[in-house]
Amino acid sequence: MSLADKVREAGVVGAGGGGFPTHVKLAARADTLIANGAECEPLLHKDAVIMESSAAELVEGMRLAMEAVGAKEAVVGIKAKKKHAVEAVRAACQGSPVRVQLLGDYYPAGDEYDLVHTVTGRLIPPGGIPIQVGVVVNNVETFVNIAAAAQGRPVTTKMLTIAGAVRAPVTLRVPLGTSYRDAIAHAGGLTTDQPVLLIGGLMMGQTTEDLDTPVTKTATGVVILPRTHPVIVRKLQPAAVQARIGKSACDQCRYCTEFCPRFLLGYAVEPHQVMRSLAFTATGADHWNLWAALCCGCGLCTLYACPEGLFPKEACDAAKAAMRQAGIAWSGPTRVQPHPLREGRRVPIDTLTRKLQVESYDLPAPLRTDIVRPSRLVLPLKQSAGAPCVPGVKRGDRVTAGQRIGQPPPKALGACLHAPLAGAVDEVTSEAIVLCPGRA
Repeated sequence: MSLADKVREAGVVGAGGGGFPTHVKLAARADTLIANGAECEPLLHKDAVIMESSAAELVEGMRLAMEAVGAKEAVVGIKAKKKHAVEAVRAACQGSPVRVQLLGDYYPAGDEYDLVHTVTGRLIPPGGIPIQVGVVVNNVETFVNIAAAAQGRPVTTKMLTIAGAVRAPVTLRVPLGTSYRDAIAHAGGLTTDQPVLLIGGLMMGQTTEDLDTPVTKTATGVVILPRTHPVIVRKLQPAAVQARIGKSACDQCRYCTEFCPRFLLGYAVEPHQVMRSLAFTATGADHWNLWAALCCGCGLCTLYACPEGLFPKEACDAAKAAMRQAGIAWSGPTRVQPHPLREGRRVPIDTLTRKLQVESYDLPAPLRTDIVRPSRLVLPLKQSAGAPCVPGVKRGDRVTAGQRIGQPPPKALGACLHAPLAGAVDEVTSEAIVLCPGRA
């Protein structure tokens, strides 16, 4: 069985938030592999913890992936400030074809376009993906999971950071399907009675007030903030209100564009043009929406650059959704030339942390090795790009740890799902499989 087949059987997907099935990448041909350890989201530390605790597995996963795709070079991108992670990975790289590349402490150093250019000097074509320039990029945890898959171990757990309004910020490994409520309990509980969860981080995370939301394969961590925190107040504004404010108040200052990391790399992303489209009729909207097509959704324009507190990132999100629905593809400039002021306009994480008013939450989140065994696991059937899984079990079935309980439809893009713990199937719905670990 090839490595790609083993990885497919193990249900490995992009662990940095994207969730693209990894076996597809391993079936390609590339000359360079990059492990993304940049970890740009403020307050999250899970990638650093993985590199410190599983450096040997990371390097082994990269070595195996190199053989699979025919790569001649493999690079782990790590921020220089993550000294312990750098030391651990450098030690693990000894005698291997893998090397470390130090990155600056700016946001978003982990954007694929930015990372590929930093490591290789290559520029991904507008609207393209790394393989088009001969590069495969995976999160560091994904490479660790590749090494496990090669030994027949499926993805059943997730490393994540619990940060923000909790008593003891922590990074820990939990079974897939664990509720954030249970995970937060391992961080000493909440310090606010009005918690809002930012799953995936402050900048690009999904906002929810449901503590029973389950941990999935793409989780990187959660930041909990009080409902009254300025970041939460802004994020909870209804879309119609965000657009109305932008339509009435945007003065076209261009700060959102001038700080956009994709614009600074030379791509035709201009959020101020998208904001301008808010005041246009539907006839003109499609033209201006094209300026949002290459947006990476990092959120700098909304949460950092805009001096009026408007919502250019959300306007870009709406524009991209409208273009997808209308079947509008990128048709703008194809020549990419980095901006001469790119280096000087990078946004340091410390500066971003102050802007977000989360300095008091900027604390270490050390690894805890407690065995987390929730009494209930909710496993969404869709935890990756592509089609959701088809359940392979029914209510009342007994399952063993690591047993495959769902798989994508034949020939569909997707990833297999496995039972994190032994137990009984309590419920199977159109969206999830519910397990009760330990139940006879």
